Amino acid sequence: MQPFKHKKMISLYRKEIQGFFSNLTGYIVIIVFLLANSIVMWLYPGKLNILDAGYASIETLFIIAPWIFLFLIPALTMRTFAEEEQSGTLELLLSRPLTELQIVIAKYLASVTLLIFSLLPCLVYFLSVFLLGNPQGNIDAGGTWGSLIGLFFLGAVYAGIGVFSSSLTDNMIVAFLMALILCFVFYVGFDLLARIPVLKNISTVVLYIGINEHYISISRGVADLRDIIYFISVIAVFILLTRTRLSARKW
Repeated sequence: MQPFKHKKMISLYRKEIQGFFSNLTGYIVIIVFLLANSIVMWLYPGKLNILDAGYASIETLFIIAPWIFLFLIPALTMRTFAEEEQSGTLELLLSRPLTELQIVIAKYLASVTLLIFSLLPCLVYFLSVFLLGNPQGNIDAGGTWGSLIGLFFLGAVYAGIGVFSSSLTDNMIVAFLMALILCFVFYVGFDLLARIPVLKNISTVVLYIGINEHYISISRGVADLRDIIYFISVIAVFILLTRTRLSARKW
């Protein structure tokens, strides 16, 4: 019975991936992400422009990408459950021989897969700067790979938040706004809270709860196990919250 369930989960995962690309959602997310980054990194004049900066680094990507993902990933995930509930197919989905957790994981992994698709072309940025460096290859490869890993985990947390937000409503716009606010809070909200004088004594703890502290840490090129555990833990919490939300429909 268990292998059968796994096959059903894989089938749902594939269906979600096909859904992303059949209605242009997947293509739009990837194109907008790459276009926005390319404009700032190569065309828009200023200190974030790689050519104007005069040194071999794609640090600009890791500065602006979290903010782009802040809007794109909620837009990507807002349909995962909200659309199902709006169209009346959620009950049918829940009646399939799958647990609520398997349904959530399948939909979450589909969102993360699209996240990976959007990050892969960023390797072109790395190759471009690698070749343009003087001398050639004069780029901090360790820091770059660490930042890419950090960016992946940051996007994966956003996806977990987005899927959870989508399970709370049948309105995709509301799901988008809830995910946007929650992602913003986790990315910079705790940093802002830590600056409040009243919380000075626990500022370290407050910072640790937020994403940015761990994103900066892992972007240094050192894969600290504590940062990885943090990202996985936050993702697991939102997956379990989504599963609890779906289970509550049966009460």
